[in-house]
Amino acid sequence: MGDNNTVRILDGNTFVVSEDTGDIEATPSEPTGLFSIDTRFLSKWVLTINGERLNALSYDDLQYFEARFFLVPGLATHYIDAKLSVIRERAVGGSFRETVTILNHDEKAVDLEIRMDAGSDFADLFQVKDEILNKKGEIYSEAEGDQLRLGYRRGNFKRETVISASGSARYDRQGFAWTIHLEPNEQWHTAIDVRTVAIGPGGRDLRLGLRAGGGERLALQRDLEEWIAKAPKVNSEHGQLASTYRRSLIDLAALRFSPLSLGGQTLPAAGLPWFMTMFGRDSIFTCLQVLPFAPALSKTTLRVLGTLQGTRFDDFRDEDPGRILHEMRYGETAAFEEQPHSPYYGSVDATPLFVVLLDEYEKWSGDVALVKELERECRAALKWVDDYADMVGNGYIWYERRNTDTGLENQCWKDSWDSISYRDGRLPPFPRATCEVQGYAYDAKIRAARLAREFWDDPAYADQLEREAAALKERFNREWWVEDGEYYALGLDPDGGQCDVLSSNIGHLLWSGIVEEDRAAKIAEHLIGPRLFSGWGVRTLAEGEVRYNPIGYHNGTIWPFDNSFIAWGLRRYGFAEEAATIANGIFDAARYFDGRLPEAFGGYPRDLTKFPVEYPTACSPQAWSTGTPLLLIRTMLGLEPHEGHLSVDPRLPVGMGRIEVLDIPGRWGLVDAFARGRLDLHQLAA
Repeated sequence: MGDNNTVRILDGNTFVVSEDTGDIEATPSEPTGLFSIDTRFLSKWVLTINGERLNALSYDDLQYFEARFFLVPGLATHYIDAKLSVIRERAVGGSFRETVTILNHDEKAVDLEIRMDAGSDFADLFQVKDEILNKKGEIYSEAEGDQLRLGYRRGNFKRETVISASGSARYDRQGFAWTIHLEPNEQWHTAIDVRTVAIGPGGRDLRLGLRAGGGERLALQRDLEEWIAKAPKVNSEHGQLASTYRRSLIDLAALRFSPLSLGGQTLPAAGLPWFMTMFGRDSIFTCLQVLPFAPALSKTTLRVLGTLQGTRFDDFRDEDPGRILHEMRYGETAAFEEQPHSPYYGSVDATPLFVVLLDEYEKWSGDVALVKELERECRAALKWVDDYADMVGNGYIWYERRNTDTGLENQCWKDSWDSISYRDGRLPPFPRATCEVQGYAYDAKIRAARLAREFWDDPAYADQLEREAAALKERFNREWWVEDGEYYALGLDPDGGQCDVLSSNIGHLLWSGIVEEDRAAKIAEHLIGPRLFSGWGVRTLAEGEVRYNPIGYHNGTIWPFDNSFIAWGLRRYGFAEEAATIANGIFDAARYFDGRLPEAFGGYPRDLTKFPVEYPTACSPQAWSTGTPLLLIRTMLGLEPHEGHLSVDPRLPVGMGRIEVLDIPGRWGLVDAFARGRLDLHQLAA
């Protein structure tokens, strides 16, 4: 399954989306083109021979950063008689390089006019997403002697696409061309380099230059091989698990993003095409998912988010002191403050999750130095939870945007406009509080207490945090419990009224540990009951709720990332069978997506559709969907750091067979874990 009409290659926040011929003909509303740092640098890229478009025989996604297209001139009915064939090969890595090879299979010589039409609208990614292309600057095109320069300028904001090609190309303002003569069985070849230029304040070029030339392609290949070699090895008798794991590792490598200030260090970008940048929530969740497999991402993520932590009150950016950013953008609309993502802080959950990740990372890595380095940022995050997020004064985290023009209305992970509702379908007033965020706050305080006691030499602060966490847990379980449904409300309104729908958020409460033990069994029952569990996974909103829609973005779809944390929470409370049921459904669904789980898919019952129904605009690959199989493997094997060692307690779904995870890194060195069913377990120090 998947989108068969487009081919996508990417490297960090640079990506190309094209037709299966390699051509690009973008419209203001279509995310096709060459994109980098939130700007479309190519919106037209069309190859013709003698004025005729080409048709695809096949294409190969060779690696995440390269593709190859096999083409012929003419219509499909002419394929069998084609006398010419064309191979387009491209690689992306910061910018991109394309080679074109034309082969003459005829018995006679041919004269050909080869042309590449090239152009750019320099659309900001937000303009494409919002289907509004309103450029306020000047777009220009300059044909120079040895290159074509496409550009856009608006004040000191400047973006350029510089194109050069081998083979005596002739350049004009709309593209470039060659006139060639091919003898029988002869072939012709050209290499096209596309360099992107981004000029920022002070005339500084924000790009480090072309990375996808011949030598850089080999560097990307070596980097990928090293990335895979460093990760644990997964072997399984389950036909899909090992291949899904490998697909996830490769996609995670593709999504590694180096912010302009980092000098090469990487963290996970959120997802293609809309979210190829730094997100606080998404990056933290992804790091939590992949800690046993790619721990280095967590260190970079924590440092970057700590560096960009809020320091002031800024209504336009919804910034407060101590608040962790939601999203960082580098495009035109952010540069001219037409939207607030420079950075934007409108996330209610990234701040407590920052503390959660720091503690979890230390448990795996033993990196005490980072815990001490980020003590000030961690304390500031907890102060935000207590002093600035409690808008109502009752001890909970609330949200309400101060930027009413371009800020986010819903600042939880279910951030679509209608995701929070009462049982009768009405939407509550602001400010709003959602249940899972209270769980994150509880977890953050418990974890920070450990850090304060063990590493910050502040036992009094640790005692204070533990008292606050205990009081929050008691109050939460009293005020959020929906008596007639026996589950926790999705949210509260400012008067304390419950948004009393049944939602997947209750699974995050298990993960955080805020659920009272005597209520956990009922929560587990709901999570795998027919209203929430479709057979493929847990729906975001239960079937039967007024706003339930199996293809509603947050009102009935299945989000793989959501399910991975629900499964982890079920294991925390001892519900291993229920966690395995969810893991089995998600891995079964992955088979229909060639191992690449999308952002979301339909919540239709499994016995109705027989396959998971695609959500039409789901991002793919997406970071926290890519991390889902890795967290599910951790959950099934019961991999948990414990007092400086790795604890392994497997509970596998029926039919999963034997799983081996070799060379699991951590403060313990490298450890292997083996499991068959629920019995055959060995833990070996390598």
